[in-house]
Amino acid sequence: MKPSPWDWQAAGPRRIEQAASLIRLDGPDTHRFLHGQTSAAIDGCPAGSWIPTCCITAIGRLRGLAEVLLDDAGAWLLISRGDPASIWQALDRVLFPADQVHLGPVMPARMVTPLGERRPDQWPQSPAGRWLAMENGRAGWLLSEQLVIPADGELPPWLADLPPLSPQDQERWRIQQGLADWPWEINDSTNPFELGLADRVSLSKGCYVGQETLAKLSTYDGVKQQLRRWYGSSSEGTGGPAPGAPLFGLDDDSGSRAGQITSALALAGGLWIGLALVRRQFLERNELRLGHEPNGPILQLSLPPAWVDPPAGAGRQV
Repeated sequence: MKPSPWDWQAAGPRRIEQAASLIRLDGPDTHRFLHGQTSAAIDGCPAGSWIPTCCITAIGRLRGLAEVLLDDAGAWLLISRGDPASIWQALDRVLFPADQVHLGPVMPARMVTPLGERRPDQWPQSPAGRWLAMENGRAGWLLSEQLVIPADGELPPWLADLPPLSPQDQERWRIQQGLADWPWEINDSTNPFELGLADRVSLSKGCYVGQETLAKLSTYDGVKQQLRRWYGSSSEGTGGPAPGAPLFGLDDDSGSRAGQITSALALAGGLWIGLALVRRQFLERNELRLGHEPNGPILQLSLPPAWVDPPAGAGRQV
């Protein structure tokens, strides 16, 4: 087995660019409405708050990841990963005439993140838990050091001067961090606790869409799989793993699946990295076998740095 690829870093300061979507909600009931339709606690938070959350179904499955930017007139819903059209439709279906909320259209946006060493004064950033408007919002918003701008907006010099990561390196950075993406990790078969997103979920805020399912997962130890990152080598002349490929234990004679690949990326020298959803009974194992064949490639597994443990009792490993 070749050395671990997880020590990789992009050379010098760089920027990551990610497509996103914005939905504007206006009206005095906006904060309450989003409080009931997403997983984080929003109602009662002051204008200027930036709240990471999840858009979920009535049974706690993921539609996407979002950031809520509250203001005095309503809020911006920034969809960072997921299907914005289905999220908009889900919100539109539950809006009633009595709700004092106007739901705007889906608008394309970009999320640009600087990476690497910097001087304290080199890149501006917003205060913790707050968004910061650039030029009164006409040039976007800062979420910590990340800039959100319209899809056709121009980057400020402090970001434009940073070379962008290549698509290959950007996907490598995402996998190395363990950031779930749509549709293989974020979909209508997974919930936030399985993907390490517990910090985006409130279990104490009261009634909201999907709350009953997430509360049961917490109370009854119900998380059956968790996201892990992996790496391994492919044989000469063979293709590497693909999303959906099954994983098995090295010494498991029962033939029961240990999980499945959700993301895969080829690196130089026949090395592959990726993400996988691993069943709970196999989470303590550092190695799993790819595919049914007993001589199949052995993958090395580890907990990604972006992972946040589910609440105690929700399948948490102790």
